[in-house]
Amino acid sequence: MSVMKIENLTRDYGGGKGVFDVSFQVQRAEAFGFLGPNGAGKTTTIRHLMGFLKAKSGKCTVDGLDCWKERDKIQERLGYIPGEISFFDDMSGTEYLKFITQYRKIGTDSRQKDLLDRFDFSPSGKIKKMSKGMKQKLSIVAAFMHDPDILILDEPTSGLDPLMQNRFVELVAEEKRRGKTILMSSHIFEEVERTCDRIGIIRNGKMIVVESASALRKRHTRQYTVTLDSKPTAEAFAKDFDGVCNGLEVTVTTKQSLEEIFMDYYGGETYDK
Repeated sequence: MSVMKIENLTRDYGGGKGVFDVSFQVQRAEAFGFLGPNGAGKTTTIRHLMGFLKAKSGKCTVDGLDCWKERDKIQERLGYIPGEISFFDDMSGTEYLKFITQYRKIGTDSRQKDLLDRFDFSPSGKIKKMSKGMKQKLSIVAAFMHDPDILILDEPTSGLDPLMQNRFVELVAEEKRRGKTILMSSHIFEEVERTCDRIGIIRNGKMIVVESASALRKRHTRQYTVTLDSKPTAEAFAKDFDGVCNGLEVTVTTKQSLEEIFMDYYGGETYDK
């Protein structure tokens, strides 16, 4: 069953900027990786899902709710990490988390302590004095603490050090095992490879591929055949590189990484991280 559904979404900002006829779905208990460089349309699509933008054309729904007309109901129940975080800087982190709990009107922050411990974070200080990484941790705790069934994560580990990035990936993997539905936009390919079942790639506002991670890797394998000067050399080469030996010829199959697959779709264009 589709939990998030984007149907023919179009929002044209002019000059080739925006999203154009974007369609994809995220199924229940699925982690969906949303890839594309800055300006490709990821955040614009996510803002429509959150009800921050009204679709000029097309439709977005979350669990059957219209993302614009019923945005209050959607925002109360899901977990969201924005790509550009904006806080009430005069609040302390503790005050902000209390405010978010009250805003959701569901009266629970049942996982807050576990998340604070997991990310080694104390929210007591003023937000305006927090580093980028601390603010990112605050955003993660706010998104996950009410144990939502649906998560929309836009560049969720921006500003985190490698240790905390790894802890976040472990958290997402746990949530997926618990049956949560997750849409994650990320610049860090390893995060997506480790957590996502399907992957969508957007280029210049248009979806250019939506496919399972396994099918994408299978379709993007490469084979190399080399001819060696003797059978013992060929057999040794095949053993070293997990190849198939046929006389003096050895065929080696390699799988591309997600980053290499991504660059193939972008035709070697510079990828702005």
